[in-house]
Amino acid sequence: MLAKLSTRPAVRRSAGTGALTLALLGAGLPAAAADRPQPDLTRFYRQKVTWTACAGTDMPKDLQCGKVTVPLDYARPRAGTLDVALARYRATGKKQGSVLLNFGGPGGAGIPELAADGRQFMDLTNGYDVVTFDPRGVGRSSPVSCGEGSDEAAQATDDDAGLTHPQALLTQLRKAADECTRHSGPVLPHIGTVNASRDLDVIRQALGDKKLNYLGFSYGTRLGAVYAAQFPHKVGRFALDGVDTLTEPLSEQGVVGAEGQQTALDDFLDWCATDVACPFGQDRRAAGDQVVRLVHSLDENPVPNDFGGSFSGQDLVGAIGQALYSKRQWPSLERALTSLVQDGDTRGVLNFATGGAAPSGGTRSGNGGLVDPQDVPADNLPAALMAINCADDPDRPDAAQITKDLKNLLATYEQASPVFGRYRLTQLLMCYGRAKGTDFIRDRVKDVHSAKMLLVGTRGDPATPYEWTTETAARLGSSAVVLDNRGDGHTGYTSSKCVHQKADDFLLYGSLPPSGSSCPADKTDSSDTTHTTN
Repeated sequence: MLAKLSTRPAVRRSAGTGALTLALLGAGLPAAAADRPQPDLTRFYRQKVTWTACAGTDMPKDLQCGKVTVPLDYARPRAGTLDVALARYRATGKKQGSVLLNFGGPGGAGIPELAADGRQFMDLTNGYDVVTFDPRGVGRSSPVSCGEGSDEAAQATDDDAGLTHPQALLTQLRKAADECTRHSGPVLPHIGTVNASRDLDVIRQALGDKKLNYLGFSYGTRLGAVYAAQFPHKVGRFALDGVDTLTEPLSEQGVVGAEGQQTALDDFLDWCATDVACPFGQDRRAAGDQVVRLVHSLDENPVPNDFGGSFSGQDLVGAIGQALYSKRQWPSLERALTSLVQDGDTRGVLNFATGGAAPSGGTRSGNGGLVDPQDVPADNLPAALMAINCADDPDRPDAAQITKDLKNLLATYEQASPVFGRYRLTQLLMCYGRAKGTDFIRDRVKDVHSAKMLLVGTRGDPATPYEWTTETAARLGSSAVVLDNRGDGHTGYTSSKCVHQKADDFLLYGSLPPSGSSCPADKTDSSDTTHTTN
């Protein structure tokens, strides 16, 4: 299912490239490393993107696709390469370069997102080619997978028995980590935001831009901040929406995430219980209890899915979590849950978990190292999310520490959310058995001396709380300009007219709002969450 990575050696540097090489080699490297001789990356910085029509009947006709080639390992660029998939809508107005979009995750593929929801960004084509990409390990760009590994690890934490026998659990977690390594191939040790940031700079050069213009959402803000720290003089106009933390360990991030998702679920159930079609009835308190019982029931007795596997309560939790990021998805979530509760039909909820993709049965790879869209593993999103988060986090408790802390961790997570707590704890535990992550983000992404960056925080954001915006802004220093969005939902650009306008004004014209200014909450658009009858 995974792309073959090229192992062709890099071409020798030809005469006349010395000045270019010297200009590129030290760019963005940590200060301690900049004093050492650096690998020759000239070959990668000489690329130009060749754009062609995107393959696939579901792709918009005006969306073009391309790729860039990057080193598998930037410290050893001769050791192999991988291709990063790109897509763009061409500028319709006077072109001033490109703006690169990352929709978050981590583990989210950019190309299908832009193909499905590109209308949200068409204003930006007045000045830019609007470009997105599938980061390394994601989507068509050498996608990682865990096979059955993550399912087995999740099953080990589905009930209290697994969590009350830590040694058996740890054995299962290490087995799951080995499965992820076996299914993911050479890219897995080189996944993570620090390397993805360096890929961004190769993309920038290949697009022909002297500086990178960037719009990042959620995890995409972490990626943008890391780029700004590595390449401060290459920062163009950066808008970071739904700002991620740079300092909190994964254990604390998981608790915050569980609390935010529980709040979003409560809001959904408030809405659902007003509809006669709600599968949990019209008693709001009973509806919350029914969701918990449904999750526990499916964990004890998973039901078959259409792909020959089983669907557990934790699978349901993951699907609901994906669906709750936008109120626009509430009607679809209600219908999917109704089908599950009344008919045992898992197809609707599985669409949220996999983005509508069925598990791949093939092993074909595309030309140049890109896999075909139909061959992206169905578990790529959760597998990449875990791999990237683990690669970005330097904390790696040993078996003794996990055994000591497990009972208290479970209580803390389940107090944060009776529905999402155990799922979030499993994501944290999945880092066990993997290599320790980088300390670069926590230690080095601070006091960034770059062009001004717009940071958007939404007060009612269930995934990236507003305090992360102010904390990250303080950490980045004088380059950060904060916009306070007084609305709800994850990120503001696609839900707030005010945020959308201010971000566009900055990206297109360089017009920044004063730091600390705010956007009022939009009036609720009832069409976003209208109840529909089946």
